[in-house]
Amino acid sequence: MVDPRLALLLFLLLGLVAALLFWPHSGAVARILRLVRLTERVRVEDALKHLYDTETRGVTCTPESLGGALGIRPGRAVRILSRLQALGLADPAGEGFMLTEGGRNYALRILRTHRLVERFLADRTGVTPDRWHDEAERLEHRLDDAATEQLARRMGHPLYDPHGDPIPTAGGVVPDAQGQPLHTLPPGETVTVVHLEDEPPEVYQRLLASGFALGQTLRILESDPARVRFTTDGRESSLSSVLARNVTVLPFPEPGTDQGGSGTLADLAIGESAEVVGISSSCQGTQRRRLLDLGVVPGTVIRAAMTSAAGDPVAYEIRGALIGLRRQQASWVRVKAAAGAAGEAA
Repeated sequence: MVDPRLALLLFLLLGLVAALLFWPHSGAVARILRLVRLTERVRVEDALKHLYDTETRGVTCTPESLGGALGIRPGRAVRILSRLQALGLADPAGEGFMLTEGGRNYALRILRTHRLVERFLADRTGVTPDRWHDEAERLEHRLDDAATEQLARRMGHPLYDPHGDPIPTAGGVVPDAQGQPLHTLPPGETVTVVHLEDEPPEVYQRLLASGFALGQTLRILESDPARVRFTTDGRESSLSSVLARNVTVLPFPEPGTDQGGSGTLADLAIGESAEVVGISSSCQGTQRRRLLDLGVVPGTVIRAAMTSAAGDPVAYEIRGALIGLRRQQASWVRVKAAAGAAGEAA
């Protein structure tokens, strides 16, 4: 005869296991189903973005191109494209596929979310530029339309992401891209950087390592099939033509005002003073806000007061307060000789 206490214990254990597995919303089965649905939606939305990208570049989306973009086999890509067709988001076109009107609107919503998130990460967080894209790729699938519009309002409805790509409006309007590749400009031109290509990531990493940033002013000294030589922030530099193709620029509205004769705060000797011209576009996010909060704005006169035993950081007198800045931070601050600075050496 079965012990009633043992039977009751087994019943309770089975009930607990069943609850853990099948409890609505929080059980293991519910979590697995949510994960499957999310994974399917991510694949669909990533496929829509690829279709939109191929259309804007004037090329055809094929199972092979989609497979390469998503890192999946062509057979899986075919199934995803078939799924898009069944949802009314894409139609066959020649040897490939094209977006329907509904598919294009959906793709623009995802693209809007992605670029708004990148803008937020650049302006409001300490996330480094090399992580903006990947973080936005993760978050773009988790924000609904209401959350996206709340983010847009919080950011003041920006027009461009931190790479210079236009952010589609809520109505699906995409601002026109402007500019031309850096390597196409002749020597003597003064230009402003308006876009940095962030894909493939390796190219973007090299541009960041070279000090490029949106809003940066360059004066082109020399341009040939191999390299582009230029000055920026008072320093001379160069870039291979292959990389320069990934930098889009616009002619500076006031040629000859690239401040090439300016230096940076890091160039000051102890006792010297200089007037702030601006902050380099390479300085973004929390670092930029800190400098602005300290009063590092155009017209402020700053004096290099003292240095540490190691030479870094240096204490600068800014609006009556001594502030320690490391050399990298000081190099972001563009300055020019301050009136009467020659007699201020301590």
